[in-house]
This record gives sequence, C-alpha cells and structure tokens, in this order.
Amino acid sequence: EKIPILAKAKLSNSECVQLKQRSLTTKFFDEVKKVLTFRAFIANNIGIDLGTANTLIYLQGEGIVLNEPSVVAMLKVRGDYVPYAFGMKAKMMLGKTPEGIEAIRPLKDGVIANLHPAKAMIRHFIAVANKKRRTINSPVIIICVPSGSTPVERHAIQDAAENSGANEVFLIEETMAAAIGANLAVTKATGFMILDLGGGTIEVAIISLGGIVYSRSVRAGGDL
Repeated sequence: EKIPILAKAKLSNSECVQLKQRSLTTKFFDEVKKVLTFRAFIANNIGIDLGTANTLIYLQGEGIVLNEPSVVAMLKVRGDYVPYAFGMKAKMMLGKTPEGIEAIRPLKDGVIANLHPAKAMIRHFIAVANKKRRTINSPVIIICVPSGSTPVERHAIQDAAENSGANEVFLIEETMAAAIGANLAVTKATGFMILDLGGGTIEVAIISLGGIVYSRSVRAGGDL
C-alpha cells in the first residue's frame, strides 16, 4: 500500500520498509483466509444411481454431472485382469474385444455381480465427477439400491463405495429416492404409489409417513 507523504517524512527508510512488509503480509493472509474458507474443508455430497444399464452421479449444488453406461473393460496382465476402460468407451468394446481384453457389466439385476470391477468403476466415476471440486475430506455418498436386494447384496454395494474413498456411505431404496426427487410429501399421512422401471429391475412401492408400506421388486427390466 502507498504510504502517505506526511508519514514518510516522519519515518526512517528502514521503518518504511518494515511498514510495507507488514502491509504485504496482511494482504497475503487476507487472501489465504478467502481461499481457506469452511467450504474448502467440507466434503462434497454425492448421490449415485448405480444402475444395471447406466450409472448417474449427482453433486449437491451442481446437479447430474455424470451419466455413463455401467460397463468395465478388463485387460489381462500377467494372468490377472486390471481395469482398462469405463463407461461409454468400455461399452463400445462389448462383443468386439480381442484376446486379453474382456468387457463386462459388473452389475446384474440392480446389484453388484462382480465386486472388483464394480469397485474400480465406482472409484473412476467419482473421480471424474469430482475432479473440478477439490476438497480435503472424502465425499459423503448416498447410493440407491433395489428394495428387494438382500443384506449381502447391500453390503457389497456399501463395501464398493467405501473402498472408492468415501467418508460415509448411506443406502436408500430406489423408490424412496424417486419419490423424494419428484418432490412428493413422503412424510405426510398420504399414500403414494411409485413405479420405477429400470434396466435390471422393476420396482413398485407404496410410501407413506416417511417409510415404505409395501414394496415389490422384479428382477427384470428394459436392458435386454
């Protein structure tokens, strides 16, 4: 900052230099405070629709930032298969891969059928969706699951998300997530029927008072 002429007349050269240094230091810390705000330390809230056909990722405040096919291409290296491509790039390889490359769908009927590729796919999709927003903490993730999924299948989904670097993982039934997304008053004493037609499962549920009164899941869908 500029030092007033009158002030300069009363200060020695060394004092003027010290005053300028203090002023620059104050500016520096002011800029640091602006950058290191509370939002810089908190984690992103991420919603994942882990579907048999496609995976969608939602970032709070930004909306849907990723919509990719749930397909992984695995490359055989020294007897082991390692992830090679994900999403649309991997889907283009289905039925066209040479020896040593295998394109697979790690999910079947809405749940994880192949854990290792599913973990790699979730980790990759989260990294792609979250690359523009750097946070110190790991993200908090909510994942949709079929209402008819077993505890073992739900544990596999939660384990895959936790191994992808999540801080906390919460599971929510697909029908409940659909009702909340449609802005229905799910906490009121009113019955709502939800029908979710997916690629691997068809879900139907009656929702009232913040819970699922009745649900039915059929392991068939539009991804033939």
